[in-house]
Amino acid sequence: MQDALIVAAHGRQYLVELADGTTLLCFPRGKKSDLACGDRVSVGMAGDGRGVIEKVDARHSLLFRSNEFREKLIAANVTQMIVVVATEPSFSDMLITRSLVAAASQQIRPLLVLNKCDLAARLPAARAALAVYGRLGYALLELSAHESIDMLRPYLDRQTSVLVGQSGMGKSTLLNALIPDAQAATREISAALDTGKHTTTHARLYHLDAHSHLIDSPGLQEFGLHHLDLHELESGFPEFTPLLGQCRFRDCRHDQEPGCALRSALENGEIDPRRFACYRALRTEIGRKR
Repeated sequence: MQDALIVAAHGRQYLVELADGTTLLCFPRGKKSDLACGDRVSVGMAGDGRGVIEKVDARHSLLFRSNEFREKLIAANVTQMIVVVATEPSFSDMLITRSLVAAASQQIRPLLVLNKCDLAARLPAARAALAVYGRLGYALLELSAHESIDMLRPYLDRQTSVLVGQSGMGKSTLLNALIPDAQAATREISAALDTGKHTTTHARLYHLDAHSHLIDSPGLQEFGLHHLDLHELESGFPEFTPLLGQCRFRDCRHDQEPGCALRSALENGEIDPRRFACYRALRTEIGRKR
């Protein structure tokens, strides 16, 4: 068997990169197919010249989204999530929050990137919308992928980063600025998987250098967190951390209960109302599975 890295996926087909840099189309052993871009695997050869994935190495992180019916794996062994938003079109507070909570649940470092900052008229409103995340200590970077992405490069050093964000935020422009050969690599992956444009619905891994890697994920319109429990949800809100366990009732739902530490902080202006509204919506969503 040979050690390999999954660099793209489509259904039960996986394109893996071998130690010598060559790629091989592989299939998993058996019917189960719970592999993700970024997985380290061991592959053997089948009689038809394709590979068979025999084993998956232990992961140190697995990023995925879920609803009450199914899970969608995004990327494995990621160390950094880059949430890309833009001055236009408008971005969703809820999607940012979901992404940050998902990152926290896997101990993945978050970075917020505000793209299209060359659109000066739109910049103040975007900055104001993102100010709450800066106050909470999240790293926030402003740039224009059309002009220069040099300020982003130090954040990528020795990281396996995944780009996430809504469609239209300029992720593809960012990717092409960082990796000029990305489009050519994508065409090669599409040809190998025989999926054409449909591979855009799956994550793809690119190498920045020997120690730094970038995974491009499809544009997200939703980021279900049905797989998290309530403790993981609350832990994804750093402003809640000093308050957890301080409510009068141990099973406080932070709704109308007397002596709720979170609601008291909300009323005192210590918790942003938009953030608390996102938390309440996510708590209701996660609570449906119970």
